[in-house]
Amino acid sequence: MAKRLKGVILAGGTGSRLYPLTKVTNKHLLPVYDKPMIYYPLETLKKMGCKDIMIVSGRDHCGDILNLLGSGREMGLKLSYEIQDEAGGIAHALGLTERFVGASNAAVCLGDNIFDDEITTYDLEDFDGGARIFLKEVHDPERFGVATVRKGNRCEVISIEEKPKKPKSNLCVTGLYVYDNTVFNYIKNLTPSDRGELEITDVNNFYVRDGLMSCHFLGSWWSDAGTFESLLKASSLVANKKLCTCPVKKREPLPMVGAQGEFGKTKVSEK
Repeated sequence: MAKRLKGVILAGGTGSRLYPLTKVTNKHLLPVYDKPMIYYPLETLKKMGCKDIMIVSGRDHCGDILNLLGSGREMGLKLSYEIQDEAGGIAHALGLTERFVGASNAAVCLGDNIFDDEITTYDLEDFDGGARIFLKEVHDPERFGVATVRKGNRCEVISIEEKPKKPKSNLCVTGLYVYDNTVFNYIKNLTPSDRGELEITDVNNFYVRDGLMSCHFLGSWWSDAGTFESLLKASSLVANKKLCTCPVKKREPLPMVGAQGEFGKTKVSEK
């Protein structure tokens, strides 16, 4: 990757689906097994090569996040903070980081998304502009943004639909994205959705329209943690991994192809 990669964690919202757990705290500070939820996206971005990370949160509990994480020095990170004064959508929250990202590329992770895949700088070596989404096959795609991918040797994204009633595929667009800094120009040209928010799916479809969207298929589990059910699921998955006495596994290279060229992915196999 030619440009520097900065990280962004979007940790706003009211957490209404987790009430009353979120009555006095931010959703992203709730425990997922043995760590606060926000630690997981921090670890994801760090493995991707991000050392400078900005956390965007609402003003009600931003002080709690700051008290927990501080400067980020203990994690080997440099953390910055931005406040989203009112709910305006994921794309609106990302737009607040324009000055922080500057001329760099940005890896953006939703604060309630937990990934078992180790996505590293190796998986982004070919990224030289545009955008990249991370896809996972799910049994309930109508809950998520759903990508339609052209069949063949290339991971070519045709379209992305937000929570379609009749999904065209079972490929969920997870809450991890990589963008070049033109993403902020796209955000400025958005119009609010019926919910009155700026939607990240609309941003992604701008990149799809311009032929600048590539994708990466996740091989292991992924979960959001925004509902009681998914919070429990995420905690169980993390606990099972940490408590597992399974045989030691190793990573082997598995070639993948993106819309802008070949890129690497790893698979897990028994020794």
